[in-house]
Amino acid sequence: MTRYYFDIRDDTGLYPDEEGMEFDTQQEAEVEAARSLANLAKDFATIRQDVSVEVRTEVERVFQAAFIFDRSMTKQ
Repeated sequence: MTRYYFDIRDDTGLYPDEEGMEFDTQQEAEVEAARSLANLAKDFATIRQDVSVEVRTEVERVFQAAFIFDRSMTKQ
C-alpha cells in the first residue's frame, strides 16, 4: 500500500495534508481526489474561487485535480 497526501490549494494558499490515506493503487487515490474536489467545488462555487487537490506520496508529486471557475461574460 502507498500513502497518498491530498494537499488543498486555493486562492489563499496551500493547505498540506498531514495524515494522508493508504490505497493499493493510484486509481483509488484518483477517485478519492475526485470525490474531495467535488465536495470542495460545492463549497467554493458560491464564492467563485478556483481550488485544486494536489496529490503526492512521501517520495514525489503524483497528480493534480482542479476545479476552475471561468467567469465568461454572458450576453442577454
